[in-house]
Amino acid sequence: MNIGDRVRVSSPVMVYHHPLHKGQPYNLEGQEGEIATAIADKQGRPISPNYPWVVRFAGEKSFTAHLGEHELVLISESIAESVSVEMAANPQ
Repeated sequence: MNIGDRVRVSSPVMVYHHPLHKGQPYNLEGQEGEIATAIADKQGRPISPNYPWVVRFAGEKSFTAHLGEHELVLISESIAESVSVEMAANPQ
């Protein structure tokens, strides 16, 4: 998975910060979003976070959630990555 990839939450994940359900449990299972960033360092020092993928969910009010790779399924790769892979496969 890379930044910009479209992903779907594949397992039950309860969050309490959904903008339309603040303070109430909200299940993200089945929701689709885009990987906004991957956390690998803090203040220049490498770290190994349990939930390294920050996923941005669009909608009436967008929000982000930190998720692990075991909770996500790749739907489609980012456009930039697809183009670079395609160009590498078909050099002219």
